[in-house]
Amino acid sequence: MTAAQETTAGVSYVATFWVRVFSWCMLTVLAVFLINNYLAVTQDWPGIAPVFQPGKAGALAWIQATAYIAGFAATVIYVQSTRSQTLRADSTMISDANAFLIRAFFWAVLLIGLADMVVSFLRVEGLLAGVVGEDLTKKLGRQQFRGSYLHLPLLGVALVTAAFTRTLGFIWLSLLIVAAELAIVITRFVFSYEQAFMGDLVRFWYGALFLFASAYTLLQEGHVRVDIFYTNFTARKKGLVNAFGSILLGLSFSWTILLVGMKNKSAMINMPIAKFEVSQSGYGLYVKYWMAGFLAIFAITMAIQFVSYFLDAVADCREEPGKRLPEAPSAH
Repeated sequence: MTAAQETTAGVSYVATFWVRVFSWCMLTVLAVFLINNYLAVTQDWPGIAPVFQPGKAGALAWIQATAYIAGFAATVIYVQSTRSQTLRADSTMISDANAFLIRAFFWAVLLIGLADMVVSFLRVEGLLAGVVGEDLTKKLGRQQFRGSYLHLPLLGVALVTAAFTRTLGFIWLSLLIVAAELAIVITRFVFSYEQAFMGDLVRFWYGALFLFASAYTLLQEGHVRVDIFYTNFTARKKGLVNAFGSILLGLSFSWTILLVGMKNKSAMINMPIAKFEVSQSGYGLYVKYWMAGFLAIFAITMAIQFVSYFLDAVADCREEPGKRLPEAPSAH
């Protein structure tokens, strides 16, 4: 290898190193942010704001701030220890992990929607007490109990199920939405029967379908591009555009949602989830707080996918082999 080639290889390694550090740091910061948000909302930890206010930072605030520094250090150590890993390999690893999260949440909304619908139906028809008893019926009428002892266990089941399945469920969830809406039409106009939980179920599933599918659609290049020049760009120029777009538009958009929606306990995402907020539609589904969570899930999965997209885009700029092509349409 000539001196010029050695220099080029060295520059390439340094560039790859810092691109990987930046990308994994984005994920580490996201993880620490979510953990700190949980501690602030549920355990009354102060967050990191007091650290920037002289004389107001206590031990808990410093612990939360130090977590970000520790996360950065862990990222550098990981990247250094896996220096042979390519950008495309990192991108694939991150996309696969994100796909698991999306699968888990699709299973969660399916199981929670069906279970809550059954409980609401039995409750509105006065049959629930005969099935589970008066005491449990009263408890299931309280949103904190139903959220903690019905929804959260089903979320755990969804995580386990997602680990053993490879379907994302877009098509079958769409079919279930159509079936649920058709059931409303038939029961309303044929049997003159309609309850609030029926409409809630359609909105619950439709919101999940739209928001959860966005990250997977990004992976498959399925989002609509409105452009004049991009189509005629070379692969290298497209990679450059996508790399800057992932940071300036994609990650900034995702972080804006998270920072505004989770800035404090009364923020628009945190407050409904913390209170297990429900709608005022009487015997409807107790899943309104999940609808607020959908926005957080959307921002989190999109941020993760934009990191993966950024890595792939930088690899395109450098004309590295192994570009992942969009999958052919299949029954997901």
